[in-house]
Amino acid sequence: MGTELEGIGFGYRPRALYACDPAQSRGRLYPEPESPTRTPFQRDRDRIIHSTAFRRLKHKTQVFIAHEGDHYRTRLTHSIEVAQIARALARSLRCDEDLAEAIALVHDFGHTPFGHTGEDALNDRLSRWGGFDHNAQSLRVVTDLERRYATFDGLNLAWETLEGLVKHNGPLEDSSGRGLKGPVPQAILDFSAQFDLELSRYAALEAQCAAIADDIAYDAHDIDDGLRSGLLSLEMLEGADMPAAILAEVRTLYPGLDQHRTTHELVRRQITAMVEDVISTTSANLDRLKPQSADDVRGAGETLARFSEQMAASESQLKRFLYANLYRNPVVMRVREEAEQVVKDLFDAYFADPAAMPESWRTVGADASEEAKARHIADYLAGMTDTYAIKEYRRLFDREPDLG
Repeated sequence: MGTELEGIGFGYRPRALYACDPAQSRGRLYPEPESPTRTPFQRDRDRIIHSTAFRRLKHKTQVFIAHEGDHYRTRLTHSIEVAQIARALARSLRCDEDLAEAIALVHDFGHTPFGHTGEDALNDRLSRWGGFDHNAQSLRVVTDLERRYATFDGLNLAWETLEGLVKHNGPLEDSSGRGLKGPVPQAILDFSAQFDLELSRYAALEAQCAAIADDIAYDAHDIDDGLRSGLLSLEMLEGADMPAAILAEVRTLYPGLDQHRTTHELVRRQITAMVEDVISTTSANLDRLKPQSADDVRGAGETLARFSEQMAASESQLKRFLYANLYRNPVVMRVREEAEQVVKDLFDAYFADPAAMPESWRTVGADASEEAKARHIADYLAGMTDTYAIKEYRRLFDREPDLG
C-alpha cells in the first residue's frame, strides 16, 4: 500500500495513495474559493454540523421514540457514534478522516420522524410517484432544501461527499444504467445528470468506512437500548453467537459484575471486535488489489471495507436476532403502527388542504401537478422531528396519538 505525505497547511501525516486527496477534489456544483485554513472535506463536515437538518436529528427516532426515555439513541447520537467509528477506520486504513466523518454525519439527513416507520408511511403515500427513499431525501436536503447561503440552495458539498452520501452502500446501477435494487430514485437521477455521481461505480474507501461503521454502531447500540428498555435480557443474548461469546468472556473475567457494567463491557467489546475485523479484512483486500488511487477503489468491482466471512455470518445472525426480538417486538410494533398512522394522516390532511401547512411551506401553486404537491408535502413531513409531528397531529386532529 503506497503512501505519500499530505500537507497543504493542515499538518503532515501519512496518507495512502488510494485515499481521497482533498487537494484533488472534483469540486462543487457551484464553484467557490478555496479556504486558506480548511480542506474541502473539513468544510463539508462543518457545513453538515451547522445545518438545520443536523440539529433536527436530536428529536428523530432511532428505535425508541425520543419521549420514551432520555437515554435512548436518537438519529443524532447514532450519527455521532457512526462518525467516531468511521474516523477510527479511516485513520487505521490511512484514508481521509474528515471525509469519512462528513459522510457518516450526513448519512441519515433524509430520515423521517419515527425512523423507518415514517419512511414506510411516506413510501406508501408516494407510491404512485416513485415512492419515498430516505437516501434520496438526504440528497435533496443537502442539494436543495437547506437554504442558508446567498448564492445557492443546499450546502454545495464537494463531489466526494455527495458520492459517498448516495453510494456508501454500493453502486445503484449496472453498466447499462439499470437499477441494481429496483428503480433508482428520480431525485438521485436528476442530480446525477447535473453533477455525475457515477452511479454504476463503487464509492471511495472513506464512504465504505462510513457505511460499515453504521452497521457496527447500530448492531451494538441497539443491544444497549434493547437491554435498557427491558425488551431484551442478557440471557436472551445467549441466543446470538457474537454477543453470547463476548458475554461469556465478560462473566469469566468479572464474576458477579452488575448488569449495567456487564452491558457496557459487552457493547464496547463487540464494537472493538467488529472494528478490528474490518481493519484486518480491508487491509488484506487492499494488499490483494493494490489500488494506486481513489479511482482504483471505485473501479475495484467489490466493496473493500467489509467484514471477514466469519464476522459477516455472525453479524447477519445478530441482525436476525434483533429483528425477531427487538424491532418486531409486539411493544415496538404497536408504537410503530400508531406512528405510521400519524404520518399518513398528516400527509392526507396537507394533501387535501395545503393551507394547513405553515405559510412558508404554502409555495405549491394551484396549477401544480399532484406529484409536485405530494413531493412538496413529503419534503415538509420528512423534515419534521418526532416531537413536531406529534404537535402538528394534535393541532390538526385535536387528539393525542398513543405512542407511549
